[in-house]
Amino acid sequence: MAAIAAEAAGDGVEIVALTAPRGPNLITTERDLAAAAAVVASMRDAIAALRPDAVLVAAFGDPGRAALQAALAPTPVVGIGEAAMLAASSLGRYAIVTTTPDLLASIDFMNASGPWPERYAGTVLTPGDPALLMSRPDQLLEALDLACRVAADGSVRSIIIGGGPLATAARAIRERVPVPIVEPIPEAVRLAMQRVEAGRPG
Repeated sequence: MAAIAAEAAGDGVEIVALTAPRGPNLITTERDLAAAAAVVASMRDAIAALRPDAVLVAAFGDPGRAALQAALAPTPVVGIGEAAMLAASSLGRYAIVTTTPDLLASIDFMNASGPWPERYAGTVLTPGDPALLMSRPDQLLEALDLACRVAADGSVRSIIIGGGPLATAARAIRERVPVPIVEPIPEAVRLAMQRVEAGRPG
């Protein structure tokens, strides 16, 4: 994820990756999401000590983003879910493809709270256990590819691959899918850079 962020940021921007010191290895349930939010929020002092220009929360449910934003203001804190939904909704009607059925309610809620909730066409899930699928890269690619083809109906203008750990897979299948794939990590980098620039004195 850090390498993808660095590529999106380009020369002259340093990406410093921090891993949560505890919490779920993979966020697949609402309980995992809440646990991750608490851990991310607890990292505020460590993040502040780095004096970043912006902060990215690289989990699709944006756990802890609001708490970090409150603690670190005026430094922009951008979630990859937030950024992907903004980018996709600007293109028109969009769908999400992901691996985590137990997070469907929170994904729907995030979209309902977005700028254009009427453009959200819903979420298509890959079949099977998410953790098992993540451990089998070839099967993951095939499952995501199939789900994207289901999601890409005639009215959908783009598809978000929902999940930080799915970033490499999203890149691998983007040429196979008949509509643009919105990649959350590069979109978060772009949004963060825009917000940093907007906050600078004229």
